[in-house]
Amino acid sequence: MKTPAAAHACGVMLVLLSLPAVLQTTPAQKNVIDIYSLNVDSKVSSRFAHTVVTSRVVNRADTMQEAVFQMELPKKAFITNFSMIIDGVTYPGNIKEKDAAQEQYSAAVARGESAGLVKVTGRKMEQFQVSVSVAPAGKVTFELVYEELLKRHLGVYELLLKVRPQQLVKHLQMDIHIFEPQGISFLETESTFMTNELANALTTSQNETKAHIRFKPTLSQQQNSPEQQDTVVDGDFIVRYDVNRTLSGGSIQIENGYFVHYFAPTGLPTIPKNVIFVIDKSGSMDGKKIQQTREALIKILDDLSPKDQFNLISFSNEATQWKPSLVPASAKNVEEAKSYAASIHAQGGTNINDAMLMAVQLLEKANREELLLPGSVSLLLLLTDGDPTVGETSPTRIQKNVKDAINGKYSLFCLGFGFDVSYPFLEKLALENGGLARRIYEDSDSALQLQDFYLEVANPLLTNVAFEYPSNTVEEVTQDNFQLLFEGSEMVVSGKLQDQNPDVLSATVTGQLLMQNVTFQMESRVAEQEEEFRSPKYIFHGFMERLWAYLTIQQLLEKMVSASDAEKQALEIQALGLSLNYSFVTPLTSMVVTKPEGQEQSQVAEKPIENVRFPGMLHSFSSRQGLPGPLHFHHHSSFGRTLDSGLASMPAPPGLYEEFHEMDLALKEITQTVLPPAELPAPLHPLPSPASQLVLPAPGTSYAVPAPIQAPSVILPLPGQSVDRLCVDIKHSRGPMNLLSDPDQGVEVTGHYKRNKAQFSWIKVTFKKPQLQVHVSPEQVVVTRDRRSSAYKWKETLFSVMPGLVLTMDKAGLLLLSSPDKVTIGLLYWDGPEPGVRLLLQDTDRFSSHVGGTLGQFYQDVLWEPSAAADDSKRTLKVQGRDHPATREPKLDYQEGAPGTEISCWSVEL
Repeated sequence: MKTPAAAHACGVMLVLLSLPAVLQTTPAQKNVIDIYSLNVDSKVSSRFAHTVVTSRVVNRADTMQEAVFQMELPKKAFITNFSMIIDGVTYPGNIKEKDAAQEQYSAAVARGESAGLVKVTGRKMEQFQVSVSVAPAGKVTFELVYEELLKRHLGVYELLLKVRPQQLVKHLQMDIHIFEPQGISFLETESTFMTNELANALTTSQNETKAHIRFKPTLSQQQNSPEQQDTVVDGDFIVRYDVNRTLSGGSIQIENGYFVHYFAPTGLPTIPKNVIFVIDKSGSMDGKKIQQTREALIKILDDLSPKDQFNLISFSNEATQWKPSLVPASAKNVEEAKSYAASIHAQGGTNINDAMLMAVQLLEKANREELLLPGSVSLLLLLTDGDPTVGETSPTRIQKNVKDAINGKYSLFCLGFGFDVSYPFLEKLALENGGLARRIYEDSDSALQLQDFYLEVANPLLTNVAFEYPSNTVEEVTQDNFQLLFEGSEMVVSGKLQDQNPDVLSATVTGQLLMQNVTFQMESRVAEQEEEFRSPKYIFHGFMERLWAYLTIQQLLEKMVSASDAEKQALEIQALGLSLNYSFVTPLTSMVVTKPEGQEQSQVAEKPIENVRFPGMLHSFSSRQGLPGPLHFHHHSSFGRTLDSGLASMPAPPGLYEEFHEMDLALKEITQTVLPPAELPAPLHPLPSPASQLVLPAPGTSYAVPAPIQAPSVILPLPGQSVDRLCVDIKHSRGPMNLLSDPDQGVEVTGHYKRNKAQFSWIKVTFKKPQLQVHVSPEQVVVTRDRRSSAYKWKETLFSVMPGLVLTMDKAGLLLLSSPDKVTIGLLYWDGPEPGVRLLLQDTDRFSSHVGGTLGQFYQDVLWEPSAAADDSKRTLKVQGRDHPATREPKLDYQEGAPGTEISCWSVEL
């Protein structure tokens, strides 16, 4: 393969500063720039992921065209290489110190060449864009390589990949290889774009230590429909897994002269904690933010252990404490605290300084009075959405005041709600005091984000953890002292073996558990470990050294946040040296890529800082946004039908016709500015004009209005019986109901039925194996697995495969929970005048004889008595010795979604 000649050095430079991976074309490029091959290859070796994205495109047009390469990758990942091969010539990327690269970039800008942009596209991802001109029939190969160390979060590792070609790709393939010497304890995949057709292109193979996941769809499988050439492959592909662990909790792995030590022991009791929640209730928290904070706080309080102690401080202009001192987390105190939390209202300014000092003083007082359990852990949790505006407002002085007050005795965790708060201020405040900071994104799942963060720190296992290795065997070891180990997390230490490798690498880990010193001893045979990583083809060889460099750089960058100016300079020099030596694009380095001479564009991709607001918070909204421009209107023919069905069942209030008539005219005006006359849609509703067409009945006229056909509360399929389905109307419900419970199937379904709305306000499905809970409401779907919760919006495509269960959701809002040997449970979003959720059941012949519950009773000891001769529309249903009158009635079948279809059904009331 040819490399560029020296003359190309004077060509246009593309400078990629901290490149934030997935190929994407703009809609205008379809049928012109053709992606004929897209490969994503990710090798995860002992938690270290090495991902290569290779895309090949060809210009099918008769003129020069621009190929745009958009990529997304995790925020914590470092790009290590990016190159373009254009007509056989390679244009490589070179890592340089940021200042040196900036000089080249500035020179390009001075020549009048434009700059590209990098943006954050979600909570976890960053995106950058590269463009290059391609001659007719010309071909370009883009290759991006990035690496990251997967972090254990609430008991799992997660690999997130974006797949977003925006066109059908002839050769589309993803390969994910995982190798974990400790053994893979569980593995699951999830996708936001998978369909039943695409699922046939997904294969997973696994043994004790290896897993291979391949996604290789054909062109027909990628198509939206046979008539459309659009692709359905557009979104996230996620792999989650964990590894086997022992009581010793440690695994030392060695490859190519470097080692990594993972530590996450099992079977340890939880250390009691003293926790003070410091909650911002200033005016800017008003509305949904304070509502979600109250909701999260109430659930968090329920998760406190009886051995814990706690208190609440709320602040605006002034700080107010709930109780004068810490109190035990008894049932009575927790209920009182929940009532207090429910009464918090937002108003006033933001006095962070006084609130934090009050919180520290509460802990100091409890310490002096010996009210804290010896060996317990004290935590401060600060939630705020803005900068300080009352009292001490200097961020620097607040940081100093808090640091002096805490004096290394307690851990502070800071949560920044939204983007009006200075995240660097909170990050430094937390890191200086043994904690960490987290962004809480303003969205429908903000309360869930708060709960999720609390769960990360809810269960301390060890304090003052230290790793020790023989001094004559290792060197250049990463951080080896940690203040706290929490359940579900993992400590990672890496280093280099000295030149004369020992036969055995031993390690001692010490920590404290309730004032008791705990010691863990472990060792690893060097030759055996080296051999284990040497032979497999499915791992990225030499990864351990890169893992060590990656971890060292990340820790140095974190230390720089809270370091003094003198310390910061030394840390920066060290981090920069490693970034250059190992070709990592970090906040301190940049990548310079040459482009063919004469191309008039140079771009800069600079790593976005955490404190900048970005659009498209959720991955589901960040798929195909173009550059800012004129407002675009899109007409969907189904919109009018949805409006009609909603109006049909509602009485018309005064002025309704006038308002909608005006709305219809306004929409016509908008549509006429967007669509040519031939494409104008029909009016939303054939509403009469207020003066001439609305005909009212004469005074005194009486007429009967037929009652609209209603959907039943639940439709139950009854296989093997004389009646194949039963419509159940719940008329006498009070509070949450046990709908279904089958201990043999390991499933339970509960729900809350609102009689006045004839809808379920929520339904919860709980599985014992796998341990999983699905809670649905009209607002969202929440899936909880092993304390880890994920929120999804209705009608988002979802396909999740886990051991023993498949969870899918389609764009119609139907969520299915299925397993080869279990009853299939469906949960449906009902988009009627009163939004709610509905329950569907399939494969009910799989219920065991032990099934019970309000609905489960109909699946055992059921007897239909014959119809009475005089009236064949009435029968009696005997269920476990009780008689239920049943009537043949017209009902709406909701199982296909709103508005439903009319059916004839035997109905019973409960």
